[in-house]
Amino acid sequence: MSTIVKEETKPKGIKEHSVCPATTEILEYTSAGNYDTAFQRALKVKPCPIGATGSCCKHCYMGPCRFNPKKPEESLGVCGADVNTVSARNFARAIAAGTAAHSDHGREVARTFLATACKKVPGYEIKDEVKLKALANDFGVKTEGRSKEEIAEELGLKCLAEFSKQEGEVTLLKRAPQRRQQLWKDLDVAPRGVDREVVELMHRTAMGVDQDYKNIMLQGTRCALADGWGGSMIATELQDIMFGTPIPLRAQANLGVLKKDEVNIIIHGHEPLLAEMLVRASRDPELVNLAKQKGARGINLAGMCCTGNEILLRHGIPIGGNFLQQEIAILTGAVEAMIVDVQCVMQALPSLAKCFHTKIITTNPKAKIPGAEHIEFSEHDAVNISKKIIMTAVENYTRRGETRIPANKMDLIAGFSHETINYMLGGSFRASYRPLNDNIINGRIRGVVGVVGCNNPRTTHDKNHLNLVKELIGNDILVVQTGCSAIACAKEGLMIPEAVSAAGKGLREVCDAVGMPPVLHCGSCVDNSRILVACSEMVREGDLGTDISDLPVAGCAPEWMSEKAIAIGQYFVASGALVVFGTTWPTTGSEALTNHLFKEYEQTYKGRWAFEPDASKMASLIIDHINKKRETLGILKAKERVLYDMEARRALEV
Repeated sequence: MSTIVKEETKPKGIKEHSVCPATTEILEYTSAGNYDTAFQRALKVKPCPIGATGSCCKHCYMGPCRFNPKKPEESLGVCGADVNTVSARNFARAIAAGTAAHSDHGREVARTFLATACKKVPGYEIKDEVKLKALANDFGVKTEGRSKEEIAEELGLKCLAEFSKQEGEVTLLKRAPQRRQQLWKDLDVAPRGVDREVVELMHRTAMGVDQDYKNIMLQGTRCALADGWGGSMIATELQDIMFGTPIPLRAQANLGVLKKDEVNIIIHGHEPLLAEMLVRASRDPELVNLAKQKGARGINLAGMCCTGNEILLRHGIPIGGNFLQQEIAILTGAVEAMIVDVQCVMQALPSLAKCFHTKIITTNPKAKIPGAEHIEFSEHDAVNISKKIIMTAVENYTRRGETRIPANKMDLIAGFSHETINYMLGGSFRASYRPLNDNIINGRIRGVVGVVGCNNPRTTHDKNHLNLVKELIGNDILVVQTGCSAIACAKEGLMIPEAVSAAGKGLREVCDAVGMPPVLHCGSCVDNSRILVACSEMVREGDLGTDISDLPVAGCAPEWMSEKAIAIGQYFVASGALVVFGTTWPTTGSEALTNHLFKEYEQTYKGRWAFEPDASKMASLIIDHINKKRETLGILKAKERVLYDMEARRALEV
């Protein structure tokens, strides 16, 4: 099983770096300048063949100890640890890191939410009172006869306490089907507080502690579930209450959203607390007038990565690109400032920006970069700090030199929250998942797949996302997306109603009936919790089994690279889903651990991991899985699989 891109298949020419035309245009335009981007660095930096398989131990300083991936059974670490223990520790620590990232995001949102309820943070407010009361009910907070601020204050305290809870279970775990909750109890993996699970997992994986790879992975599961049903879900719910639950709106995606005659500001990162305020500040008449005094027609915000997804969903702010386009945006010469907070921000940005006029502005005390300008954000003075940041970008407009903005941009419809899907399918008087379940039962929709995750320069940018999604919708599978994968499909035109021309007949009929695209944008990577809620609602609606594991659903991350993806995948597997990763797999140095994750998990959790770097083979694996679930449910109707060669894929381009 290959774990890294083979030498002979690595992208060599610019056209092979990416299938995104805007990206390749800028790479070609700037090629003579020898600018260093992730695409070039990926060719220079060879992946460590031992580390790539999870066979390197750095958990103490008697090593590092390396295990021969070809003969792992013949070696032990200095302490006597075998490759199974080491690989499990490495995989589990990735879960801990990913959980920490998303749940720290959730904690900051909870802190700001509580401060908003107490009226301590000017500029923030409670916007969705319906969702406020629904979440309050989940936490046992009384709502009758109380103001929204009173409800929010008690709810905020309870949400914040979830992170440090020492006993009991994560409160929102009860949203899962009863059968799934009982399975977690039986396995003793129902999580307590997020912080406790992360700390315990880090302790267990320290030298000389837990040395049973299966036992390590039980705690890995407990930690991941604390993320998906705890920290991430709290983040999504509270963000919706404060900033508004997303509803479908039209926007645009790709680098063509940059404007030649306006101040261009890229907002990049993951936490929307600052981004929301930047949207407001960018519309301040004084700052708009200042931009005009500097010779610009106005101020143009564009998102990048998941912060971009957040303000796209709620404000229709165009999205400039996904993870591997953050450097490409700077290469256009048209970006006055890139404002970053946390996660997925490349350290190379300031060095590249020095070649242009672009300012890289860090805003979070947890995430500083040498060479960047730092303007620290605080929710207690959010309005003024946001104005200062926007003003800094506006003042930089006069330093702009030659620009090259690609024409490529594409319309998209975003904002498909759980509530929106419920409403769109069922209508205002019968909002439910009944129509979705009925169309799965009658075969118009074969199943539902979440295609999520990152970009990775070890494979061609966006290619596997697009090829997989086109094949899935062509086979009547509804696709829901978050993160950089969603941005890839938005740029390709797969998130507009007209994209039904690429869908199979059954899926096309359903999409035409309700006017929705065959690929639904559900939010940022922290919003994968929306998919958990949707799956639970499908079970609750009935006739598709009694657990998430009964549903004809799957998840996949074709171009993943982040530890957050590992945590997300683990909580979906532990919730009963098949999860397929592409590009690389980090445990192949341990045959026993890989077998545990890929096969034994099927018996334990009724869900499992899989690895397949080829998009067409990944589609085949997923379709076979969905057909087996349909057969078990007694709703399998024979359908010939639609295969997509390169010519067919070109014909499907919207």
